[in-house]
Amino acid sequence: MAHVYLTRPLGEVVDQYSSAFGSREVRIHPDTEFPPPREELLKAVAGAEALITTVTDRIDEEVFDAAGDQLKVVANVAVGYDNIDLEAAAARGITVTNTPGVLDEAVADLTLGLMLATTRRVVEADRFLRTGREWIWGPQGYVGLDISAGASLGIVGLGRIGMAVAKRAQAFGMKIVATGSRATSEEAQQLGVIPAASVAELLPQVDVLSLHCPLTEENRHLIGAAQLQSMKPGSYLINTARGPLVDEKALVAALNSGHLAGAGLDVHEFEPQTDPQLREMEQVVMLPHIGSAGGATRRKMATLALDNVLAVLNGEQPPTPVR
Repeated sequence: MAHVYLTRPLGEVVDQYSSAFGSREVRIHPDTEFPPPREELLKAVAGAEALITTVTDRIDEEVFDAAGDQLKVVANVAVGYDNIDLEAAAARGITVTNTPGVLDEAVADLTLGLMLATTRRVVEADRFLRTGREWIWGPQGYVGLDISAGASLGIVGLGRIGMAVAKRAQAFGMKIVATGSRATSEEAQQLGVIPAASVAELLPQVDVLSLHCPLTEENRHLIGAAQLQSMKPGSYLINTARGPLVDEKALVAALNSGHLAGAGLDVHEFEPQTDPQLREMEQVVMLPHIGSAGGATRRKMATLALDNVLAVLNGEQPPTPVR
């Protein structure tokens, strides 16, 4: 029977679309904590007309072969789509969509929160208090970076999310340097953004580096040993984009040497595994990929993915196609 398969539960918003799918059955992997194991995924997609997936699902030729010729669309509930083999999808005439725009503000909020938690040593200080050790206020206790005292922020990838981060950073009085086509736009100029011609040009200028570019084969390990070494001594790295943009071995070395003062990571190179050395570092704040984890945002993401699927199944142009 033709059906729509969801690799993760997306909440009650799915129920609101059940009648729109007509005779198609909506099947949902029930586990809210873990995605379907590979073998289960390959069985579940057989006969599906549409797949609604997340960044944890590897959607490749094997999945397309298991699904069969009737598969029309893969709707990724994310902005990024590096988990999907676009060439294999195109060869089979399968539309791939994502959910841009609806999560920009939530990710930008999290980026600023992670920046503050890292530079002002919030998590480190919280851990100390929870030990119950005797303490008294002192002028050298947990001193960090004053981002509102003229600190500079480097944004690699001034797209929608990067621009939302820039607006927040501008409100803190930060100097903003950015790469990307929008770095020379009128909107960026109004925020006082200084365009950089390359990542190499940007790195030595900034106190905090924040990554907001997609993951491609070309920019895997965009930030490696050489790039980290070219950053200011005592600077910070924030990553809310994709883990493999950063060479975590090189990051560990830069933190151990003291060249970097800290790092805030919402994403990880070998996610869901995290580097054991990074986990032990007090100056590193680590989160489990929660950039878009606002209730309203997640509902908007699910709604957009469902709208994309319905459009394709109805023979219409989806709102946000990747290709």
